[in-house]
Amino acid sequence: MIRVGLVGFGMAGRVFHAPLISSVEGLELAAVVERNSDKAAERYPDIITYRSLDALLADKSIGLVVVATPNSTHYQVARQTLQAGKSVLVDKPVAVSSQETAQLIELARERTLHMIPFYNRRWDSDFRTIQRVLHERLIGRLVHVESTFDRWRPGHAIRAWKDDPDQGGILLDLGTHIADQALALFGKPEAVGAEVLRERDGEGPNDSFTIRLHYPDFLVTLGANFLSALARPRFHLRGTKGNYWKWGLDLQEAELNKVTRITASDWGEEPPANWGTLSVDVDGSMLTRAFEPVPGDYRLYYAGVRDALLGKAAAPVQPVAAWRVARLLEWAVASAEQHRNITCDWSEEPA
Repeated sequence: MIRVGLVGFGMAGRVFHAPLISSVEGLELAAVVERNSDKAAERYPDIITYRSLDALLADKSIGLVVVATPNSTHYQVARQTLQAGKSVLVDKPVAVSSQETAQLIELARERTLHMIPFYNRRWDSDFRTIQRVLHERLIGRLVHVESTFDRWRPGHAIRAWKDDPDQGGILLDLGTHIADQALALFGKPEAVGAEVLRERDGEGPNDSFTIRLHYPDFLVTLGANFLSALARPRFHLRGTKGNYWKWGLDLQEAELNKVTRITASDWGEEPPANWGTLSVDVDGSMLTRAFEPVPGDYRLYYAGVRDALLGKAAAPVQPVAAWRVARLLEWAVASAEQHRNITCDWSEEPA
């Protein structure tokens, strides 16, 4: 049994990490760091509540520390954890710069520890379904992919710290997820073009972006904003033989908000009303049908973490993936500032 310590019990800790850790055999949610409250203990009565990171790191029984604090603190908490000799799992973004991310990768390598990014959206139903669509070449040769994550939030952020520009805005929040998905699906692009904007009234961080990833034979467009009353398709894939559309978000986040542990036998399954649409040209006639999705399951990520810690498998997300995402988003900012495409130089990637 791997005893897990969770640092932070805000939305990320409460909705994502705590229920998932509690739902995977071989992992135990043993302790939580909350400085001024006992919200975790109210939901998980058997855990230990520590008031500081130092106190958690002094607990020799903890085999993994999960960082679920505000973005700008991830680097320091993860660094201190690794220096204390414990493996660390870091919510997105791992750090607010590629340089800091590279430092954490190097520190983990030097100490023979794990530093695993929490890129759970690789286990979304829509992402896993798109992997199938592409693998089976159901729409022919791919020419364009659009991945968007739109919301209607014209006011201040639900969590006040997200209004701090130092946290990176929507680009480091939702942008980290959809950039990782694109890199996981298609690999490293040759060039990046982007607009990174502040669209809402008042001062604050970026709240809208469009990023174009240029590959030799196709284009990937990533976008998110807080001023979409009606969201665009979450995914739209265009190919030489047809298209695939998917509207709406994976249901797991909403369901995790209701539970402390997953018990449903049909977890991650999309109801037919939420299925994506596949349109394929067959002998000159367009055939359109609902396409049964692959179920999503974030538990698979944490099961992979468990197996990596036990030495049974590679980590479900490699540390270098966090550096690639961070560097890609830095190139996006540079493109927006310079009003030109930025050629991607991947030669500086950490080993």
